[in-house]
Order: sequence, then C-alpha cells, then structure tokens
Amino acid sequence: MRLTNRHPEAGLTLIELLIAISVLAVITAPLANAIIGYLRVSDATLERMVLSHDAQISAVYFARDVASLGMRDYSGDVDSTGTVPFKASVQTAAAFDAGGVVCGTAATPVAVVRLLSDDWNISGPTPVAGTDVVSYYLQPVGSTTELRRMNCTGPATPVSDIAIAHNVDPATVSVTCSTPCAGTATPEWLTLSFTVWTPNATPYPITLSGQRRQT
Repeated sequence: MRLTNRHPEAGLTLIELLIAISVLAVITAPLANAIIGYLRVSDATLERMVLSHDAQISAVYFARDVASLGMRDYSGDVDSTGTVPFKASVQTAAAFDAGGVVCGTAATPVAVVRLLSDDWNISGPTPVAGTDVVSYYLQPVGSTTELRRMNCTGPATPVSDIAIAHNVDPATVSVTCSTPCAGTATPEWLTLSFTVWTPNATPYPITLSGQRRQT
C-alpha cells in the first residue's frame, strides 16, 4: 500500500497576526463607540418619555381640580346677583390646617398650593356642606423630590395621596393665578409650573393649567 505524504497546514505568521489584530482594532473601536452612543441615546429617550408621561398625568389631575375650584360662604346672605359668594379658595405655601380646613396631619409637608371646593354630603335627610381639599406638595424621596397630590373629602383623613411627578427640581416650582391667589375673588385660572430632570435627560419644564368651571 502506497502512503501519501501529508503536510500539516501552515499557521499564521507573527506579521499576519499583528495585521489581523490591527484591522480588528480599527473595526472594533468605532463600532464600540457607536454602540455606547446608541445606548446613551436610548437611555435619554426612555427617561424623556417617563418625564413626558408624568407631565400628562399631572396635567389631567390639575385641570380637573381647578375646574371644580370654589368654596362658597354660606354664613351670610346672597349677593346682589342672587348667588352665594365665594370664600378664599386657593391657598399657597399652606400648612395641613391652613384657614381651619384640615387635610392630613402635622407631618404633612407644607403644600405648594391647596385648592378648596364645596362637598355636599347627601347621605342623610338634609344635605350637609363640607369642603373638598386637594393639596399639591413636595416630598423628598432619597436624592430626588416628588410632587404629590393629596385629596381630603369632608374628614381630614386623605382619601388619596399619590405621586404625580417625579424628579422635580424644588427651586423651579411656582403658582400663578389670574387674580390674587389668596383673594376672595376666586381666580378664573391657575398654573403650576416646575421642572423635572433625570441624569440622562435634559431638564423638562412642565406647566399645568386649569380653568375654573364654577361661576
């Protein structure tokens, strides 16, 4: 039987190996930069979407709360138009018991703004006038700050207390009313402005607006 000579396959030379490594480095460096850049953009986009979602949620709540704004003064007579006049219904930088209207406890942070409106209890034979309170306040959570919405109807115990915006910059929060906020002439519209942020997204300014429905 005749044997065939077999020669082992030739390996890479040192020069070929160095060239391959150099080419790989040239390809890998920009590819890695592109991947890192994509991930950063994706993180920023995702965080921006989260901030935008907070803006939408808080806008719905605020618009609804301002629409029902107005606490009437039933202690006196009707005015010249035959309607019951309003009391001061907007409180800024307000404690939990501002104006004798209690919502929360002494541990509740001072509210950026509290909105007051009538709440009628019709469970008994005679309707009883109460007060609905919506309090917007800031709550530190770790290294960030939340904007929370607390609602009390009748009793001082909140029926809800939820975070409606996260990563709020406390220094940017402001309230604007169409007329003096604390006046007995209930403002026709209000705005609550603030800025939210995250490490990977640029600051996102939010302005909540509401138009009062009651006249």
